Amino acid sequence: MDAPTIGRCAWAEGDDATMQAYHDTEWGIPEHDDNKLFEMLTLEGAQAGLSWRTVLMRRDAYRQSYHGFAIARVAAMADAELEALLANAGLIRNRLKVYSVRDNARAALSVGRLNDFLWSMVPGAPLVNRWTDRSQVPATTPASDLMSKVLRKKGFRFVGSTICYAFMQATGMVDDHLTTCFRHKGSQDAQ
Repeated sequence: MDAPTIGRCAWAEGDDATMQAYHDTEWGIPEHDDNKLFEMLTLEGAQAGLSWRTVLMRRDAYRQSYHGFAIARVAAMADAELEALLANAGLIRNRLKVYSVRDNARAALSVGRLNDFLWSMVPGAPLVNRWTDRSQVPATTPASDLMSKVLRKKGFRFVGSTICYAFMQATGMVDDHLTTCFRHKGSQDAQ
């Protein structure tokens, strides 16, 4: 039996350059910058009920609309600014999602350093899974259940367990690259 070919995770295969670039340069790489963590939490929340590609294609509009995800600046946004965003076709124009970004920024300020707060929910280093097939990757875990519960208690919104697990994958708290992916920690090509 031949060894599996090293490639990408199945969701990033094909000819979608945006998805490939996200997979190859960002997804699963440990992130510790507060504003970037806030960005990913926002984008994962925006994805609820939608495809990741839909959100990823709107990422620049989100960055512009939410002041580069500068947490303090987003926390200070007025209702009128948020109402104006509901007319922005570059965003997911769901009132609850738009307003949740400001609510989450305010909650983030209340917990101190967002990096320390979020990474405290992952024991030590990122968890490296050894999935061989996409069907093995869970949608939630006990760790994402806990993160969701803690975030909700602190006032965050759009942070269900599935969103939290996707966030953990995106920010490298969990390495869910398939073992056949060049980005998997066990791959010789992983950086």
